Amino acid sequence: MASDVFFTDLRTGFNNSLLDKLGRVMDKAGFGSIDFEDKYAVIKMHFGEPGNLAFLRPNWAKAVADKVKEKGGKPFLSDCNTLYVGGRKNALDHLDSAAANGFSPLSTGCQIIIGDGLKGLDDVEVPVDGEYVKKAKIGRAIMDADIFISLNHFKGHEATGFGGALKNIGMGCGSRRGKMEMHAAGKPTVITDKCIGCHKCEKICAHGGPVIENGKCRIDHDKCVGCGRCLAICPKNAIVEGTANSNDILNCRMMEYAKAVLQDRPSFHISIAIDISPNCDCHAENDAPIVPNIGIFASFDPVALDQACADAVNRMPMNPGTMLSQAEHRHHDHFDDVHPDTNWKQGLKYAESIGLGTREYNLITVK
Repeated sequence: MASDVFFTDLRTGFNNSLLDKLGRVMDKAGFGSIDFEDKYAVIKMHFGEPGNLAFLRPNWAKAVADKVKEKGGKPFLSDCNTLYVGGRKNALDHLDSAAANGFSPLSTGCQIIIGDGLKGLDDVEVPVDGEYVKKAKIGRAIMDADIFISLNHFKGHEATGFGGALKNIGMGCGSRRGKMEMHAAGKPTVITDKCIGCHKCEKICAHGGPVIENGKCRIDHDKCVGCGRCLAICPKNAIVEGTANSNDILNCRMMEYAKAVLQDRPSFHISIAIDISPNCDCHAENDAPIVPNIGIFASFDPVALDQACADAVNRMPMNPGTMLSQAEHRHHDHFDDVHPDTNWKQGLKYAESIGLGTREYNLITVK
C-alpha cells in the first residue's frame, strides 16, 4: 500500500510563518498520535560544518522540540561525530561548531547531546542481521531515546545521489566506527598522471590514507577508511572510487543502519527541501542551489518521504549558473546528472526490500 506523505509549500502571509506551516504539516501527518508522555525523544539533525550555510537553521529544530514538549516529551538534538578532518570529529569540536551555527538550548528549546560521545567511541551494537551488516554501531545516546524523529535538509550528495531522511538516519546515526563500516567498500585509488601533488587530500584525511611520494599521491589502503573526502577535495579528479559498485554497497549498508536505528520504537520524519545544494552539508562550503526551493514534507515512512522529495526536485527547473546547469544531461534526473556515479534509486529500492517502507506514496497538500 502507498504511504501518505504530507507537503506544504513555502508561501506565507501575515500571522502564518513557515514554522507555523511546519507545525500544521506535522499535525496533519499524525505527529500527535505518538505517545510522548515522559519519554525521551531524539531529534536527529545535522548542525552544519563550519563554513557551510545550507544547513537547517536552529529555528526549525525549536519548532519540532516545542511540539514534543507540548505532548509531554523530553526532546534533545543529536548527531554523531564524523570520520574526516573538520569541525565535528569529536564532541567538543562538534558542540563548538553547533554553537557557531546558532544551536544552543536558548535557540532550540532543548539540549544537544552528541550521539557517540567525546571521541566517537560511545556506541551500541544493534543486531540487524542484514546482507551487509550484522550488527550496526549506533551512537548510544540515539539508541537510548524512546522515540526517534529525523529532521533533515534535503539536498544532493556526491556518494549517494541525495541526502534525505534515510541518509540522515543511517549514516548520521552511525558512530565513527559505524561510519567506517559503511564506507569500507570504497577504498579509492589515484590516477597518477592526473595528480599534481597538491597535498589537499593529505590535509583533509583524518587517518593518513593519502601519502605523497615523489610529487604524486598514493592511497594507503591499510589506513584508508573509505570515507571519500579525498575524492571530493581533489582539484584534478585524480582520486577515484576503487570498486565500480562501492556507492551501491554504501547505499545498502546505510539502509541496514537505518533499519537498526528505527526498528522497535516509534519514529517520525521531516524533510525540508530548501537551499538544495549539490553536495552534503558536511562540506565546509555549499555550492549554489541546483533548483528553486520547494517546501516542507513529513511522513511516518522515510522511504516514501525520500521518494516524494526526489520526485519533487526532479520536477523543478534547474537554476541557471549552477553545477546542475553546467552538467552533461544524460540521465533526465537532476541527481544523476550532477553526480553520474551515484544511484539513489538503487538505495531506495534496497530500503524497500528490507522493510523500511514503500516507494509508493500519496502526496497530500497542507495549506
